[in-house]
Amino acid sequence: MSYRVAVRALCEFSAKAGDLDLRFTPSPTALEGIAGHRTVASRRNPGYQSEVALEGRYAELLVKGRADGYDPAQNLLEEIKTYRGDLERMPDNHRQLHWAQAKVYGWLLCQSLQLPSIRVSLVYFDVLSEGETALVQEHSAEALEVFFNRQCALFLHWAQQQMHHRATRDQATRDLRFPHAEFRRGQRPLAESVYKAVSTGRCLLAQAPTGIGKTLGTIFPMLKAMAAQQLDTLLFLTAKTPGRQLALDAARVLFSGVPGLALRVLELVARDKACEHLDKACHGESCPLAKGFYDRLPAARQAASQVPLLDRQALREVALEHQVCPYYLSQEMARWSDLVVADYNYYFDFSALLFGLAQANQWQVAVLVDEAHNLVERGRGMYSASLDQQQLASVRSSAPQALKSPLQRLNREWNALHKEQVAEYQAYAQLPAALLKALALCVAALGDYFNEQPRGLDSGLQGLYFELLQFARVAELFDEQQFIFDISKRALGAKRSLSRLSLRNVVPAALLGPRLAAARSTVLFSATLNPRGYYADLLGLPDNTVWLDVESPFDAGQLEVQIVSRISTRYAHRQASLAPIVELMARQFAARPGNYLAFFSSFDYLQQVAGLLTREHPDIALWCQSRGMDEASRQDFLQQFRPEGQGIGFAVLGGAFGEGIDLPGSKLIGAFVVTLGLPQLNPLNEQMKQRMAALFGSGYDYTYLYPGLQKVVQAAGRVIRGQSDRGVLVLIDDRFAEPRVRQLLPSWWALDAPPAGG
Repeated sequence: MSYRVAVRALCEFSAKAGDLDLRFTPSPTALEGIAGHRTVASRRNPGYQSEVALEGRYAELLVKGRADGYDPAQNLLEEIKTYRGDLERMPDNHRQLHWAQAKVYGWLLCQSLQLPSIRVSLVYFDVLSEGETALVQEHSAEALEVFFNRQCALFLHWAQQQMHHRATRDQATRDLRFPHAEFRRGQRPLAESVYKAVSTGRCLLAQAPTGIGKTLGTIFPMLKAMAAQQLDTLLFLTAKTPGRQLALDAARVLFSGVPGLALRVLELVARDKACEHLDKACHGESCPLAKGFYDRLPAARQAASQVPLLDRQALREVALEHQVCPYYLSQEMARWSDLVVADYNYYFDFSALLFGLAQANQWQVAVLVDEAHNLVERGRGMYSASLDQQQLASVRSSAPQALKSPLQRLNREWNALHKEQVAEYQAYAQLPAALLKALALCVAALGDYFNEQPRGLDSGLQGLYFELLQFARVAELFDEQQFIFDISKRALGAKRSLSRLSLRNVVPAALLGPRLAAARSTVLFSATLNPRGYYADLLGLPDNTVWLDVESPFDAGQLEVQIVSRISTRYAHRQASLAPIVELMARQFAARPGNYLAFFSSFDYLQQVAGLLTREHPDIALWCQSRGMDEASRQDFLQQFRPEGQGIGFAVLGGAFGEGIDLPGSKLIGAFVVTLGLPQLNPLNEQMKQRMAALFGSGYDYTYLYPGLQKVVQAAGRVIRGQSDRGVLVLIDDRFAEPRVRQLLPSWWALDAPPAGG
């Protein structure tokens, strides 16, 4: 048995030393890096070889990689690194890592071509000036072999541990039994479909109702398939924190059923949630956990590898015991875990850690996408960017002298761009070339400044810089079908008007699709994936994607669905709707006292109804969601739903309480949904509607109807959580009675009764 390791991964393990140092050293974008490598290669002589595939062995190790370039005429191997800024400021341990990679490639090439010696060059390419700095060393094959062997020896013990773990894990997952006495209704067909999807290397889109145990029903079959499909890693991706918790709970169930189960589970959390010293910068002169990070990492890594379930708390304990940063320890352990639970952005974002690791190490991965209906909007958000002129104005006023000119130039081009715009909102077919040029110069100037001033960086300047970088990155991808470029202008008619520039991704399919295709299998599941064509179009699902609609485990008799068609919740009718809604709520509460959730289209609408209910029926307890609630406040809101309690919680449709919360039994006996949940009618959404109509022929449905009803069904799913639950769902709007709306609602709901008109 051999262990395959990429050259880069080998060197990152064996050659990194010293401090973790994230002082601002702006790096090129991926596209700039690719372009830089091509530029360097284009300058070489005709015999120059690019992307030379190499491999070599040491004991059980198989080391593989691609050297950037080799010039046979000069017997020169090149390792190309792109950068921007001042090369002199590159930390020594970065340079040490680069030399290690170059020398490993040097030995592999000497071995392949039977060379007695070779010249090895580090070529640093400045993406802004397009200048090259070449550092050249000549080494004998014998010296490079010694170096190669030393790096491999440092890695070998860990590799042997990994091979042992992998063999043990594969056997354990083969033998794994379902942790409960039986599957829930609908859970077995889901599990079987997941197993078939990963076995055949296909994508699965599974609409599976709440209550069947989707999390365990997808993780279990994927684990069972790991050995047979030679999966390196299973990724469980979620949109929100509750989804991560459900996945971790499922893992705990598996561990409790099989003591000593050989499985490494890791939870990845955002940097601001994992950081121990938010007031300190990420380098050894500021943060004690960054000082000597790579020197203490081996012991921390070894200790972490012995903890089967590395959730946020467990990983923090290991990190602090070894005095290393918990966030960057978690990033290291992502390389060595079997099941990684993380947010969508860790796989789908531009600079996604997990996708990058999978590509660099040629992992065979399977991906589970929880609550996949969220991926449409999250995908759009990841591939969009905006710039606020107010932010630029704030930074300009206090910017150092060296940055005044590029910031002013950017502002001048910005003013010229929106000068003739008379409407508050306007979309444009083309990107502004002059502004993008000014933006690029501004990015370069900021990058240079940060390299020269690594200490005491201004947070406002850094914030603007990151916004500019994201805008430039999205601009590189822009086309008029997949994106909208628009300007939102403030203070129309004023002498000085400020605006917001937005590059909005409309159809994330072209960017999400390759990520889905890169996995052995991707399973996307949710209670609301209807209609499937909408999700196939917007997510970029492969043509051979399998569709599964899992039968609900609940009976129609468990949920009394009332459609109240005599009330319109349209904006024009909102004022007139207040009193009828309040009386309806009061009547239902009197008929069946208990805990209810009431969902509204906006905070304003919510507050109007809540205020009237308080005045007219002060005996009914109520509590309201507020804007910008933190985790503690959200928890307090949920604590109000006590078993056998009585009251109404007011929440916004599509918000924190519309999905991912579990209030079983008497904690929640009913819900009022006061709207179809349609997105607001505004110029932007109308622009989206036009684009959807042009691409898919269903502008209104794709922009308004489908996203709105998805929120309704998710909210309604809070009521019935188990086989013993009984509840009522009151749908308040005349449009719920329309046939095309009714057909998009869950098939198990009893909608045959005549609508409640009075």
